[in-house]
Amino acid sequence: VQLEESGGGLVQAGGSLRLSCAASGSIVSINAIEWHRQAPGKQRELVAFITSGGITNYADRVKGRFTIARDSAKNTVHLQMNSLKPEDTAVYYCKAVGLVSPVYGQVMNFWGKGTLVTVSS
Repeated sequence: VQLEESGGGLVQAGGSLRLSCAASGSIVSINAIEWHRQAPGKQRELVAFITSGGITNYADRVKGRFTIARDSAKNTVHLQMNSLKPEDTAVYYCKAVGLVSPVYGQVMNFWGKGTLVTVSS
């Protein structure tokens, strides 16, 4: 099982980026996909999540600017980030919560390796 983020990069303040989180491997189901971020010198924080039932939630700091959506056919979750601010600069990680796979004997959580988002002022 692998979880891979993509779509990070350098963007000017006010710009947009779309991050993707692709899950691959022998996966039966995933309860939810979360996006977290960690800025230099700061703790990792939850940005948004989407459940298998389509319920979404956002951190107050990104509400109204970020949108999380899933492409079930491709086992991919996207994070559309608009009106980016310099304080959004961070490494963004996705996390699969409650992943069920025949490979493992228990429900697992998986983290991706992260993708860097840099917002210049």
